[in-house]
Amino acid sequence: MSSTRPQQLTVLGATGSIGVSTLDVVSRHPHRFTAFALTASRQWEKLHAQCLRFAPRYAVMGDEASAGLLRQALKDAGSRTEVLCGEQALVDVASHADVDAVMAAIVGAAGLAPTLAAARTGKKVLLANKEALVLSGQLFIDAVEKAGATLLPIDSEHNAVFQSLPGDFRRNPGSHGVRRVLLTASGGPFRETPLSQLEQVTPEQACAHPNWVMGRKISVDSATMMNKGLEVIEAHWLFGVPAERIEVVVHPQSVIHSMVDYEDGSVLAQLGNPDMRTPIAHALAWPDRIDSGVKALDLFEVARMTFERPDFSRFPCLALAYEALRAGGAAAAVLNAANEEAVGAFLERRIGFLRIPEVIAACMERAGGLAVDSLESVLAADACAREYARKEIRLRQAA
Repeated sequence: MSSTRPQQLTVLGATGSIGVSTLDVVSRHPHRFTAFALTASRQWEKLHAQCLRFAPRYAVMGDEASAGLLRQALKDAGSRTEVLCGEQALVDVASHADVDAVMAAIVGAAGLAPTLAAARTGKKVLLANKEALVLSGQLFIDAVEKAGATLLPIDSEHNAVFQSLPGDFRRNPGSHGVRRVLLTASGGPFRETPLSQLEQVTPEQACAHPNWVMGRKISVDSATMMNKGLEVIEAHWLFGVPAERIEVVVHPQSVIHSMVDYEDGSVLAQLGNPDMRTPIAHALAWPDRIDSGVKALDLFEVARMTFERPDFSRFPCLALAYEALRAGGAAAAVLNAANEEAVGAFLERRIGFLRIPEVIAACMERAGGLAVDSLESVLAADACAREYARKEIRLRQAA
């Protein structure tokens, strides 16, 4: 990559919260970064505004109807951005020869194929799509290593761990005295809600995160702590640490983003205000540091920080994630797919909040033994789990 020209960046999921934050950081450093491609599922109006501001070479929509609307709107505005459509177009803009870095921020299994394509073509992969590792773990890491791609985590927790580990830890994991990886969790909006009241939880309450501004699906995952469970699985693959050495610490203030515990008694942590622009800026500029637009942390304003052990009876989804990691095979892919279906049903008010872990557990019992040794087998396991999950959801609707 030339140091004299801007990095060419593809943003997968440009209209989501991570995509918007990424473009905010990019806008602060126009001489360092330029948009090569921006993508969205159906929010063509938002993507239209982004295209007019950042002038990417390509824009990709998830369906032809949205693509047609965007194409006409950009043409009317005199834009030279070419509009593409569909999954293959996502793969193409993630793996294009002119692309230096890919922000992988498409939520869920839909982001797997283009993120894997970026890894296979040796890109700098800024991984905000945790499902890429949850679903395809070893397959994804093998692709990164074979192609010599650079893998940089965007989740605030994994980015904090990355910053707290030695630079060569992944290559030499046994030589640095790492005892534990400590992933912090806010505990979400229901950390202190009486268990008897969780049955009546509404989507609006579940999406009201106390610290972070996030999309609806990931907000529900935070409320169930499935988000943290998926992060445990992701941490295993990112850092090569087994499940028994990854510990979740509930830290309601969300100031310490994660920690690494060393055998000599040292604990290294990364602190900062809860703003995703910090890890995004870190990964975009790595190994340099740049302004992210985030306010400096005022420890006097924070005043205190507290820590709790997670309550697995309150957060059964976290226990299910550990179970899936230990089981191996397709268990994590099944966990993720069932969770996506169950959360979608909850957001549509078809099942209650407490039914989410029930659906996931039932699907893991039925489909956890499937193999995942190729992209096709991962997608097959994902599809199978979704079919099971929809059946389980219908059973709970009828009950």
